Amino acid sequence: MERRYLAFDLVGPGPAAKAVPDRETWNAHRPSGISCAAMLPSDTGHLVTWHGRTRDGGVSSRMSEEEAKIMVRKLVDMVSGGYILVTWNGLSFDLPALAEESGLDSECRLLASRHVDMMFHVYCVKGQYLGLDAAATGMGLPGSTPSMAGIDAARFWTQGKHQLVLDHLAGYLRTTVDVALAGERRKVLLWTNKRGSSQGMDLPTGWLTVTEAARVKGIDFTQWRWDR
Repeated sequence: MERRYLAFDLVGPGPAAKAVPDRETWNAHRPSGISCAAMLPSDTGHLVTWHGRTRDGGVSSRMSEEEAKIMVRKLVDMVSGGYILVTWNGLSFDLPALAEESGLDSECRLLASRHVDMMFHVYCVKGQYLGLDAAATGMGLPGSTPSMAGIDAARFWTQGKHQLVLDHLAGYLRTTVDVALAGERRKVLLWTNKRGSSQGMDLPTGWLTVTEAARVKGIDFTQWRWDR
């Protein structure tokens, strides 16, 4: 039976960390804030989005702690219901941000340990980093919107271009689900490196959870720090 995946992604940093140039240096600018987020179940395709609300019901620039808590609890409920949380680089960015903004550190650590971070899987097995769109292209799938990544999406959000950012999130999550399912079905992930050479990674048992992938790399996830 095909596994049910729940793709998740968030947009940050919020306005409290405008100087953050990209995700690689995010930890040096904590707390970053969350502008908006979304999840997409692979079986229903029903996109759920979250963002902060002002007192008058408008869209806020940054989600509150209580709004972040609601997100965490919904993800926990979905995973408890049989979904496998899946991200691309969620271990390094999305889940640490969610833990910090919600204050639910133990819940987010449990989500992180049991979820599938496809890029982390690639890193643990192949020792290299890979972009989601490169993976999608290698698998013959349509990509998302690489021109609106990281800080660009956060800037658009603060400029009031909310629907543009939410549309980007939707496309990114569809690509995440497509890559997860294609890899699972074909038992391989394919991509082309920057030199134009074809590369691949076998997935004989499907995608590994973060804890399983960490073992391949010789990492004890119980000692994992969000700031590494």
